[in-house]
Amino acid sequence: MFNFFDVLIPFLMIHIICDFYLQPNQWVEAKKKYTYRSTELYFHSLLHGVALLVPAIALGIDWRSTTCLVVIVTVSHFIIDLWKVRARNGGNFSYFIIDQTLHVSVLVAIAFHMADGVTIDAVLQDEKFSDGVMVVFAYLLILKPTSIVIGSVLSKFPISDKDTNTTSISGLIAGGELIGYLERVLILTFTLVGSYAAVGFVLAAKSIFRFGELNKSDDRSMTEYVLIGSLISVVLTTLVGTLISLGLDVEIK
Repeated sequence: MFNFFDVLIPFLMIHIICDFYLQPNQWVEAKKKYTYRSTELYFHSLLHGVALLVPAIALGIDWRSTTCLVVIVTVSHFIIDLWKVRARNGGNFSYFIIDQTLHVSVLVAIAFHMADGVTIDAVLQDEKFSDGVMVVFAYLLILKPTSIVIGSVLSKFPISDKDTNTTSISGLIAGGELIGYLERVLILTFTLVGSYAAVGFVLAAKSIFRFGELNKSDDRSMTEYVLIGSLISVVLTTLVGTLISLGLDVEIK
């Protein structure tokens, strides 16, 4: 038997290599066009299974378990990919997330089965699991919920129609929201690792790019509107990151 992460990490590495580095765009297009009739789909699925022979042999997994491993991964990968390419909106990002989640879940289940003395109760009671839950909670909290809070606060400070029309024409659809997400993810990540200097770099970079846009605005309310939103975003994310860091006993530098 083996340690859970000693099995899972090599399996995930093989998955990433086969799914993203050893799958040409021609294969992806062929799978979309011919679905189950595509030889690329069969070959790609088989590649995932066969490639796992490398970590299996390196870890010293017996041949029966290795054979089952190759068969399970090959078949499951084929079924999941076939579902994705046959879905009407299979190219959407949400389908990509579901697809990868299913693939990873299969590998997690296999690693869980092969691991020595691992039970559901042991995993739930493990300190690393509780720490991971706290970190995931923090990232979930600073995305959509924080956007709603910022939107609620900014709704009390309406900007002029002139600036609103200009922004809607020149800006990307939902671009501001995505920028906010990325900004908060970076700030939270740097806060959790105690790198507050990097947080300052993120804020400085955003300010530089925003300066040109705000400089062209004739209405002072636009500048104040953006500044309020940015500061709320930074304050909330930093607070969440600091509280989670204290809960994880991370040394705040």
